[in-house]
Amino acid sequence: MGTVLWGPDIASAYDQTYAAKFAPEVLDPMVDRLASLAGGGPALELAIGTGRVALPLSHRGIELCGIELSPHMVEQLRTKPEAAAIPVVVGDMATTRVPGDFSLVYLVANTIMNVTTQDEQVAVFVNAADHLRPGGRFVIEVIVPQIRRVPPGEVGRVFEMEPGHVGIETFDDLVDQVTWSHHWIDVDGRLLRHSAPYRYVWPPELDLMARLAGLRRRDRWGGWAGEPFTSDSTSVVAVFEKPGVD
Repeated sequence: MGTVLWGPDIASAYDQTYAAKFAPEVLDPMVDRLASLAGGGPALELAIGTGRVALPLSHRGIELCGIELSPHMVEQLRTKPEAAAIPVVVGDMATTRVPGDFSLVYLVANTIMNVTTQDEQVAVFVNAADHLRPGGRFVIEVIVPQIRRVPPGEVGRVFEMEPGHVGIETFDDLVDQVTWSHHWIDVDGRLLRHSAPYRYVWPPELDLMARLAGLRRRDRWGGWAGEPFTSDSTSVVAVFEKPGVD
């Protein structure tokens, strides 16, 4: 399995390190969009993590399930009392099945890149499609590869430079689209270092993966507010639909 597994150190520091991503101005447009796309039906989050998105979506009345590879992330989720109503299966999002079918399956925060081979990324799309009822939607959010920001002759770039978090991305394998993400994180005065490989994926490649899984693209935006996706967009939110019964 070519999937990045987050251990106990990263899991215990996740909410603190990525506190800015929990801010209402970040979460509210995402939750609004996902709730609308669910249409009142049940939703499945792939890589549910500590519940950053699932918990506020559940507060909107959406029935939720989750799949998460890291048991340590699930442990952090379970420390939150409001998470008791959300069933979570520990397993690989490329192969793990949960009972039922869903109006919405979603995968956010660049997590498709945690799957480090193309075949397994396609398998994630197939698994998402298998969980959808006819007419259901699969939503994916991922960064657009920032290769053009790397100066000629260099192999990496600093993408985060905050007092408590420094992040450097290196493009190590342009053939198989593998980059490494390196983090130095201040956790209560303790320096936590984390490095892991990721497989970057281009927006048109997402479309092809969806077609291989029997899905068709419905929408593509540059962000959760529905802004147009352009060649200058740094991230993409893509919505794929499972054909309905004729």
